[in-house]
Amino acid sequence: MTNANRGQRLITSEQGWKWHDLEIESWEDAVIHKLRRDIPDTEEWLELIPSVETNYLSVRFPDGENAIIFGSLVYSIEEEMQEIKDCVHMHFFVSKDCLITLNLDAHTRERMHVREKMLMLHACRLPVEGMFVLIRTILHYIHIGMDRFEMNLRRLEEIMKEHNKKHLMDRILDSRFELLYWSNLFIPFQEIVTASREAYSGGEIENSAYFKRLVFRTERMHVLFKHYEKEIDTLISIDEAVSAFRGNDIMKTLTIITAIFTPATVIGAIWGMNFDFLPWVKTGVSGFLIISAITAFSTLAFYLWMNMKGWTGDLLQVDKKDAHL
Repeated sequence: MTNANRGQRLITSEQGWKWHDLEIESWEDAVIHKLRRDIPDTEEWLELIPSVETNYLSVRFPDGENAIIFGSLVYSIEEEMQEIKDCVHMHFFVSKDCLITLNLDAHTRERMHVREKMLMLHACRLPVEGMFVLIRTILHYIHIGMDRFEMNLRRLEEIMKEHNKKHLMDRILDSRFELLYWSNLFIPFQEIVTASREAYSGGEIENSAYFKRLVFRTERMHVLFKHYEKEIDTLISIDEAVSAFRGNDIMKTLTIITAIFTPATVIGAIWGMNFDFLPWVKTGVSGFLIISAITAFSTLAFYLWMNMKGWTGDLLQVDKKDAHL
């Protein structure tokens, strides 16, 4: 059964517990005062969350036996990265007989009121199971964001395979920061799973299908995060290896070219001195041709000698089809 007023929606499960889906504009809203009066266990939660600007989670046992879980959850319904201040800040409270949410986004609220979700909610034995259904629905947004992230990562890998240029490292680092963004949004969901096991250590939820589905979803996404992290590390390693290989090739090539032209440099230095007794200095054209021939011969001979020793390798023989590598 669902009752809805302005900023207030109450869903009464067929199992007897209630979901208070509330919207507030300020912490002095009448809804907050009504909560404090009707559900005293919310007092600590309502005292803490106004100052919370990020994720928060706490497990309490007010009567020494029955657990309550409360906190704040930051998430994004967008596929692109957002500033934390632009994300949704939803607050939740779960006790043995009620689930309370404050400022759930309109898109998630709409999804929770479809027939499939409502059937799940009414079948949940405990309010915490209703929270599992809600959390799994919210977790889907991160999954969609990761799908888009994977598409961009595959595109980057193709570009890197075809044309590895220096600007790709910037794109790889952008991907690393995007993965970190989604990972930071995902961690609180794992914490909720762990906190639920702490709160219901008596085994009330271990056999719950809704809890198992949430656990399986978090485990599946955890595997994805680890896989993408390894992929990005591999791309960074490849880029570093290619850069090092190119740097070594450049230095080797410059060294070989410098060595090949060493005879010409030496000859030019000697015959460029202002001494009258140097041979062929004053013989005109014939002297110039003799020195040029000696220079060309010594340069070619030195190159052939280095090539015979195997010191040039294939550095000076670049295949055009591999010129971009």
